[in-house]
Amino acid sequence: MSNVSATLAYVELAVADSEVSASFFESAFGWQLVRFAPTYAGTMGQGTDLGLQGDATEAPAAPLPGIRVDNLEAALEAVEAAGGAITQAIFAFPGGRRFHFREPGGNELSVFVEEPGPSH
Repeated sequence: MSNVSATLAYVELAVADSEVSASFFESAFGWQLVRFAPTYAGTMGQGTDLGLQGDATEAPAAPLPGIRVDNLEAALEAVEAAGGAITQAIFAFPGGRRFHFREPGGNELSVFVEEPGPSH
């Protein structure tokens, strides 16, 4: 059993236009979305947050759950030890670092650690 502390914290969706979708969620549910890039918007600190990826070259094929951890390297080791297949090695993104993996049932997930950058 792993001793990695983890919380389901994020779900990323592929969208045709992140601005249109962000406006929808703001209007329908009163959420505030941060525009991280021209094709990416997401909620922050609203429980399990939502990300909207409008860049087809980076969008997940299916919803991409994100698991927040305190130690990214330990989580990667635990995922591999449990039989997960790494699909994207650790990389930086605005707000932290993450990796993607496929669990034995075929679902892709991401694991991330928050690391505020200079703009935060």
